[in-house]
Amino acid sequence: MPGGDKSLRANIFAAGAVLWRRCPGEGAGIRLALVHRPKYDDWSFPKGKIDPGENAVVAAVREVAEETGFDARLGRYLSKVTYPVPGHQKTKKVDYWAAEACDGKFEPNSEVDQLRWVTPAQAADELSYPMDRKVLRRFLKLPPDTETLLLVRHGRAGQRSRYKGDDALRPLDKLGQTQAAALVQQLRAFGAETVHAANRRRCVQTVQPLADDLGEQITLEPLLSEEGYWEEPFAARERARSIAANGRVTALCSQGKVIPDLLTWWAEEDGVTLPPNRNRKGSVWVLSLHNGKLIAADHLASPLPTVPASD
Repeated sequence: MPGGDKSLRANIFAAGAVLWRRCPGEGAGIRLALVHRPKYDDWSFPKGKIDPGENAVVAAVREVAEETGFDARLGRYLSKVTYPVPGHQKTKKVDYWAAEACDGKFEPNSEVDQLRWVTPAQAADELSYPMDRKVLRRFLKLPPDTETLLLVRHGRAGQRSRYKGDDALRPLDKLGQTQAAALVQQLRAFGAETVHAANRRRCVQTVQPLADDLGEQITLEPLLSEEGYWEEPFAARERARSIAANGRVTALCSQGKVIPDLLTWWAEEDGVTLPPNRNRKGSVWVLSLHNGKLIAADHLASPLPTVPASD
């Protein structure tokens, strides 16, 4: 994920967003939120440090809410910037997402005394730092208004060779349960509304905490289990596309021998380059679509905290 000075090694981690909203009226475009920090007398996108026990996704939504007063629904990943902190022997890394503004109202607070909704052209002129303008250019490369499918690999479930029963019934282990619990906030940050899973216990258990939190039932997807996918790959791929086109943000949990092939096919079909990844258990692909076409695929390696919680 490009952006920032790759020669710098960060020891402060932060997250933020290019917060946008639609303007009333056809063809009126969008407006972006810029915040003014009196401590620095600058205009920037909302951002802040990741708290102990958080990951960057959760921190981005929290910081947007704290600085702007608006709830946010994250979309595609934009960039990271890395820079030295003036006056300190420290380096900060900030991850940015596109984020649509939902409900909220700005109130001046201890960190931000003004918020302005501006056009993208105005933002380019008013942002105080060149690195923020780079993030803005990344935001403007693709449409902001996207549909999202959250493709989840199930959490850790021990080793298949050591499980004596029916493999379809193999459950999550202790770490897998921790991953499943952590996924709730991460998936909700992207606005997850509905929950689907391959018909394997470990897949269902991975997204059950999310379903419980949403008050939703899990829809089972036999075609997106390993057996179902490889028996009918064409039907399975079309099923994944139809889930993505259902008009709601969906979390879909599948297996490690399904996700890479499905994504490779989808990316080739729609002309998207996939970022490097290790397809770890508990990881998430954030798939962004516009008019039914995949335009971005971003990988979240783990739902666990970026910054460990303090004892």
